[in-house]
Amino acid sequence: QVQLVESGGGLVQAGGSLRLSCAASGLTPSTRTLAWFRPAPGAEREFVGCIMWESGATHLAESVKGRFTISRDNAMKTMFLQMNSLHPEDTAVYYCARTTSVFLRTLAADYGDWGQGTQVTVSS
Repeated sequence: QVQLVESGGGLVQAGGSLRLSCAASGLTPSTRTLAWFRPAPGAEREFVGCIMWESGATHLAESVKGRFTISRDNAMKTMFLQMNSLHPEDTAVYYCARTTSVFLRTLAADYGDWGQGTQVTVSS
């Protein structure tokens, strides 16, 4: 069974940085992508970014490009979200998710496994 455990959240001032981790266990060869999501006002969870597990290719939402980066430690089966130049509007619970789809997926509905989330609070 796949388990995803997020960590690294906390309170930071605007302009600061945080690094989130997603430790994955039970991953199978069918794992294609790990992603980060956060709640969006009045909508389903918003795609933040993802990493294609085999190739390491990353994709980021336009709202975080230039500020956030995604990486992984394949041996440790851990994904990271480095968040720089944080804005108060980045305040959210950040969730790690997994999909077995071979295509790039940015909708929360396409992800079947989820972690419990880690809270990020950015003060102004």
